[in-house]
Amino acid sequence: ESELSPRGGEFEMMPLGVNKSPLPKEPPRKDPPPKDPVIETIRNYFPETWIWDLVTVNSSGVTEVEMTVPDTITEWKAGALCLSNDTGLGLSSVATLQAFQPFFVELTMPYSVIREEAFMLKATVMNYRPTSLRTGVQLEVLIVTLVTQVGSEQISYCLCANGRQTDASWVNPKSLGNVKFIVSVEAQNSRELCGSQVATVTETGRKDTIVKSLLVEPEGIKKEHTFSSLLCASDAELSETLSLLLPPTVVKDSARAHFSVMGDILSSAIKNTQNLIQMPYGCGEQNMVLFAPNIYVLKYLNETQQLTEKIKSKALGYLRAGYQRELNYKHKDGSYSAFGDHNGQGQGNTWLTAFVLKSFAQRRAFIFIDESHITDAFTWLSKQQKDSGCFRSSGSLFNNAMKGGVDDEITLSAYITMALLESSLPDADPVVSKALGCLEASWETIEQGRNGSFVYTKTLMAYRFTLAGNQEKRNEILKSLDKEAIREDNSIHWERPQKPTKSEGYLYTPQASSVEVEMSAYVVLARLTAHPAPSPEDLALSTGTIKWLTKQQNSHGGFSSTQDTVVALDALSKYGAATFSKSQKTPSVTVQSSGSFSQKFQVDKSNRLLLQQVSLPDIPGNYTVSVSGEGCVYAQTTLRYNLPLEKQQPAFALKVKTVPLTCNNPKGQNSFQISLEISYTGSRPASNMVIADVKMLSGFIPLKPTVKKLERLEHVSRTEVTTNNVLLYLDQVTNQTLSFSFIIQQDIPVKNLQPAIVKVYDYYETDEVAFAEYSSPCSSDKQNV
Repeated sequence: ESELSPRGGEFEMMPLGVNKSPLPKEPPRKDPPPKDPVIETIRNYFPETWIWDLVTVNSSGVTEVEMTVPDTITEWKAGALCLSNDTGLGLSSVATLQAFQPFFVELTMPYSVIREEAFMLKATVMNYRPTSLRTGVQLEVLIVTLVTQVGSEQISYCLCANGRQTDASWVNPKSLGNVKFIVSVEAQNSRELCGSQVATVTETGRKDTIVKSLLVEPEGIKKEHTFSSLLCASDAELSETLSLLLPPTVVKDSARAHFSVMGDILSSAIKNTQNLIQMPYGCGEQNMVLFAPNIYVLKYLNETQQLTEKIKSKALGYLRAGYQRELNYKHKDGSYSAFGDHNGQGQGNTWLTAFVLKSFAQRRAFIFIDESHITDAFTWLSKQQKDSGCFRSSGSLFNNAMKGGVDDEITLSAYITMALLESSLPDADPVVSKALGCLEASWETIEQGRNGSFVYTKTLMAYRFTLAGNQEKRNEILKSLDKEAIREDNSIHWERPQKPTKSEGYLYTPQASSVEVEMSAYVVLARLTAHPAPSPEDLALSTGTIKWLTKQQNSHGGFSSTQDTVVALDALSKYGAATFSKSQKTPSVTVQSSGSFSQKFQVDKSNRLLLQQVSLPDIPGNYTVSVSGEGCVYAQTTLRYNLPLEKQQPAFALKVKTVPLTCNNPKGQNSFQISLEISYTGSRPASNMVIADVKMLSGFIPLKPTVKKLERLEHVSRTEVTTNNVLLYLDQVTNQTLSFSFIIQQDIPVKNLQPAIVKVYDYYETDEVAFAEYSSPCSSDKQNV
């Protein structure tokens, strides 16, 4: 029988009553049969989609590709699309493959729970053999981070032919992190009868083991702080100190920190090219952050002779996937918009179309790009050009920081002209020539503006005139920008005078806004794109800005949002190429606590692109980072912790409630409605694009049709359902309250349900954020905020 008990304070496992018939017993055998070698199947790979690949076939139209079947017991359905210059498009009939074994175990559990919640863990053993089996089931629970077993139980019972048996237990996680559940079921040799039948065992397929992981999360709101530095040592040792502090209300045991060392300024971005920002990628602009940076990585590594076949293959794969994905957002007239052509009702976006045109044109050297897409985008943009040479705005501009220049028209025209020049269009092209005339005529107005008024527009124009080869105008604009630069801590950057004010009470300096990173990166590009090569003065000034930019990077190598990540990585790659040295410099880095912890890293040619990392044991604590030898290293410390939801003064008013508000079913509320009310209370007339991120209660899933239905509303551009969250994309939010609601339902029973967090934030001004929480109507500590 099942017997489960607390194990080391990490887990509590409580048995449920399982309907098991008493097992008839016989006297034990005098001579037990010898044990045969057990052939065990271990299953731990359960993807939702198995194959999505591009395969080249020969003239026969036939090819063979070897694949390993995933571990899911299911029937897979496959289809193929083929393209031919002679016969066009072909669509195959559906082929099926059944992945099956007659004796196996299935595990039912949630994706994640919050500490202190208890969930029902179900293990179901299936016997599709024509004879009865006596089975032994063993459950092990491992804390993966500690690699120590904290719970184990073993039970045995009969399983009839074509029968199944389910065992269920309540599991109450006590430790944070990834927890691995391992369940093994084995057919056992025995003379005991299973009812009136003799249990039989075959030579193969006797033991099946399934491995699944559970994420145990701390309660509260996740916080992350990243501290990055570009450290260059010569003869003398260079050091800097770092204090990891925690607020007094930090959630117990939630703090984690690690220190990373890289020998290359792009190492982190190279490692995380598909995960540069911790934000959703559901629109046409956001997709470009998965697409565009790969080209800078390829160019940089190729110029510095560090490009390997493995990195090249990976980057080209991402480029092809991003290119195909971006075509989903193309309109019939050749333009592009954030959410595509909604049945012909959408309008192309001038800014995004220029961004796509530039990106596609630059990638022709690396992957196949259909020229018609480039021609269509250019033709559409040329139709948006006015007689003055400037461009009219079309479509929604979700980042309203671009509206801070002389007017939308000049700032937008500067960006489009820059994109055309980066697409290798000559100055003599009529569209480009007229655009240059527009900007030259506008410069006097921009220059005479009050201090800092048009700094964003100036940075765009500085880079634009650099690309056009107009050194005189470039130098004039850079001189003007130099007067508006912010110089502090041996670094240089630029800010908007109208930028939103930061909230008081920050423990650490917040990451710079997207537009400030973008502006500063454009100045670096203007300085480093000079022909034939940047001057020593340009390199020196760029170094100051690069130091500031690296301090704004997140833990994945990206920045605050999409456009700033694309532009800043372009700037970092150009700076890295301009300062790259092939010398055998081997700087060493030591991170040391005020206590006994110390870890040394060696950086050389062989591990230059490798991300070396170590966990920091003392939080809070003081650390010293020292660099000796000769050369530059990129050091980064990441601190993560959780805070309870507290009263705040956010930029959004957010209310969350459930319907019904209170429990109307004594057995529990298996399905209920979540309602959101959102309005903007910040310093601007309206927000940029806003993301509403609703985390699911543990064991609950959204009713997808009720989420999809929200896309019919005026301000909802898109919805997404991820593993544990529902995302709503709102084109903008004003002081007028917007209301949304959808239904969630229980998938797996969970006791002691903890509240779930709802987060609403401006996609481009990520400091403008609001949090609320909601609970199940039947939670004992119910609270809707």
